[in-house]
Amino acid sequence: MADGLNAELRSVSAHADYLCEYCLIADEDTFFGCQIDHIISLKHQGKTDPENLAYACAFCNRHKGSDISSISTETGALVRFFNPRTDRWREHFQFNGSLIQPRTEIGEAKVRILRFNDGERIIERDELRRIGRFPNAAALTRIGGE
Repeated sequence: MADGLNAELRSVSAHADYLCEYCLIADEDTFFGCQIDHIISLKHQGKTDPENLAYACAFCNRHKGSDISSISTETGALVRFFNPRTDRWREHFQFNGSLIQPRTEIGEAKVRILRFNDGERIIERDELRRIGRFPNAAALTRIGGE
């Protein structure tokens, strides 16, 4: 059983091209690495299967926690979070230099709650951009042409 679960978890990271599926940083470029995240948390009846698992950097995973939605700052409506299994990154987000900017209410909620543009995260992306490591080829595919 444990070997089957490990194979499933490895398949989630391979499916993600070893990128955080939220902020698109490569696992090898993060100090704390990436983790498996339940898109819909267990406490919200999410299952531990590949369709409900995402590869997430430690910062995105920590800020997301068990949240599955937020309140729109524009309309006050409840807005679901971006789901890397059903949504395309480029439809909800765009890069402006090292900033990740939302294109939709779903993107705005995720950018805000996961703190994509906190100072230290921008510095990290700036430095990775400076040495040509961000966004990497796999991230460019998600940004431009999946």
